[in-house]
Amino acid sequence: MTDTPILHVDMDAFYASVALRERPDLVDEPVVVGGSGRGVVLAANYVARHYGIRSALPMTRVRRLCPHVVVLAPDYATFTSVSASVMETFREVTPVVEAMSLDEAFLDVRGSTRRLGPPRQIAEQLRSTIHDEQGITCSVGVAASVSVAKLASRRAKPDGVVVVPPAEVTSFLHPLDVGELYGVGEKTQALLHRFGLLTVGDVAHTPLRTLQRAVGAHLGRELHHLAWGTDRSELVPRAGDHEPERSMGADETFARDTDDREFVVRELLRLSAKVGGRMRAAGVAGRTITLKVRFADFTTITRSRTMPEATDVTVEIHRTVTRLYDALGLQRARLRLVGVRVEGLVPRDTVHHQLVLGEPERGWPEADRAVDRATRRFGSAAVRPGSLM
Repeated sequence: MTDTPILHVDMDAFYASVALRERPDLVDEPVVVGGSGRGVVLAANYVARHYGIRSALPMTRVRRLCPHVVVLAPDYATFTSVSASVMETFREVTPVVEAMSLDEAFLDVRGSTRRLGPPRQIAEQLRSTIHDEQGITCSVGVAASVSVAKLASRRAKPDGVVVVPPAEVTSFLHPLDVGELYGVGEKTQALLHRFGLLTVGDVAHTPLRTLQRAVGAHLGRELHHLAWGTDRSELVPRAGDHEPERSMGADETFARDTDDREFVVRELLRLSAKVGGRMRAAGVAGRTITLKVRFADFTTITRSRTMPEATDVTVEIHRTVTRLYDALGLQRARLRLVGVRVEGLVPRDTVHHQLVLGEPERGWPEADRAVDRATRRFGSAAVRPGSLM
């Protein structure tokens, strides 16, 4: 179950896919996201790619290739928000996540297989969750090393999964052009072609010392490992991954769209308990509480409230998101998803609770911590609010 523990998850045409969530009428049209005039393409949907349109292409060239292309302005705030939600989905699967950009990351799932099943099953679960919660698709490569997982995710596009077991690595890699190897750019490709090394198999079967004389000791050794799929299999979180999380949240996609307030409020309680528990485990509290609501047509809105002081108390989080939900007046609107997020996180020991006259010495904070102790010992189902039974 763990001979292919590395997943490379890559969103499909990420910026275009996010932009098209708000414009479902354009799904079958050639669409690019980018600046107008002399700007360049940030992303192109797969319809536009049939016309030869790619990222970084000047917009003037795009107009010549496809005069009827639709150009949408980038919404970086939404891109960042969706990316944060996707990365949080990854971290619910495994804490070992190496984010490469807003729309791709490597995951090491060897510690998650006992709980979630084999890597392929985890990959399929991720695709399903991201599609249900974010309304976009992703492709996943599954392998024993970083470079092979990356190449597998390319082969899986769009919206698929490709698994390369160790026994099939050479048959997968060796027919490829050397330019397809992870990290090999145009200059290195041209250099290798000049030496007659056209395929990955050519590189693999060149003696290491010969290869190093041709391209240098360091590059030669790296190319040798890439050609045999024996590059690194341990992930290294990027610098930003070591920084404290600035927010924590959780979403829930309903099995069926609903307008039942009682049901929605119950789910908000479940999410509030989940977020509150994670915050307490991390020793943080936050002041800004945000409700996310996604309608049946994928339209998504958020509403926030900043509290007088930071909190990690489940009841306070739930009370706030319920008030935000009621203030929307959604009596007949059918919902697809709700989410709860707490932002502006600070270390819990820096928060000084203001005493209120007549307030009991012990209350909900102590109850939360008692629940946390019970669930750590007996499992997540040991204690829960009565309305969730």
